[in-house]
Amino acid sequence: MMRVAIHERQREADDLERETLDCRVDAPLPLGRSTLAQTLQSLVQSPVWKESTDPGERSESPIAEAAAADYTPPDSSIGGTVPQGVMQPGTVSNAEVLERGWAALPESYRIPPTVPTLEEARAYCQRLAESHYENFHVASWFLPKALRPHFHAIYAYCRISDDLGDEVGGRDEALALLGVWGEELDACYAGTARHPVFVALTETIRECSIPKQPFADLLIAFRQDQTVTRYQTMEDVLAYCRYSANPVGRLVLYACGEADEEKFRLSDATCSALQLANFWQDVREDFARGRVYLPQRDMEFFQVSDETIADHLATPGFRGLMRTEVEYARGLFKQGLPLIGNVNRELALDLDLFSRGGMEILRAIERQDYDVLSARPSISKLSKAGLLLRAVCAKVFPALSLGKSRLRTEPAD
Repeated sequence: MMRVAIHERQREADDLERETLDCRVDAPLPLGRSTLAQTLQSLVQSPVWKESTDPGERSESPIAEAAAADYTPPDSSIGGTVPQGVMQPGTVSNAEVLERGWAALPESYRIPPTVPTLEEARAYCQRLAESHYENFHVASWFLPKALRPHFHAIYAYCRISDDLGDEVGGRDEALALLGVWGEELDACYAGTARHPVFVALTETIRECSIPKQPFADLLIAFRQDQTVTRYQTMEDVLAYCRYSANPVGRLVLYACGEADEEKFRLSDATCSALQLANFWQDVREDFARGRVYLPQRDMEFFQVSDETIADHLATPGFRGLMRTEVEYARGLFKQGLPLIGNVNRELALDLDLFSRGGMEILRAIERQDYDVLSARPSISKLSKAGLLLRAVCAKVFPALSLGKSRLRTEPAD
């Protein structure tokens, strides 16, 4: 069964439900989206709302195409790379834009004057990973020791890339620094890395045979964040997830020696589901940054506007919208669960933990009756401990795993 556009599916299911939405908050709304396999890109009845049953065959979102096409190979200057078009003639210089951007970030993010050794670079990535993200630190306990430097390097790349896009104070600064970062990625694959993250990644790339594409795809998402703030359809949102979330799962599979097309397909579903869960959790926070990831067409159907979000009004329509989006994200989680039972047991534990965590976010939204505008849904420390315990038990007793199928026992490469 494919995902069907809300407009058609919900009208067919129950036109009366929408007509009485304002006075029937507690009535179950028709979900209008499949929770079965391959829901990523199936839409109907227009050139944009197009069906697809395989992520590998999906049509590219016009927004994603534009984000990729708008990026011009940068000029090498001023100690780094500046995308063309960042500056207008007669305004501040590119060097000043870059300096403003670097000044907004930790000093350690800058490219050092001397190239660090591999040992120094790996220590840098480990510090960054374990000091910035508690969940990453916990999850890394369960990884084979030989894999931890690879995960630290991949995380450090993702962390700094994200900060270059979100923490520098402006679009021009973000695009300029992402250009520098893109040039460093090119240098990494050319064997001339300078930044400690890329020095560490050079060894990870060599040992794990990781192609450049997943790293480059992440930069497309961070650039897109600077220019695209609304998404018309769920297809557009998922096309963004293809660049913002799915590459991370593929990098993990490469690092663990588990890379193949079927696992990529399942991983993409899980990563997109995690991204959607975070979007639905952070509707209010993202709106404050000028971004709305709720599909505009879905908002229109449920009569939800930007003003609804700005005024923190959890109207019956908004709750119905969130109910629909939560169920869709849950369907993607279910689609990706078989991956847990088809990878090395150490990796399976991490996948189990993060899938449980993502689905717990969805449950937290439900517990607030889909009102994510009054307060941000969160997972309590007790709930996190419970998730961790259940994931550990699933390692000892595979039948308790979310994936439930055959958990392999050989160590990861």
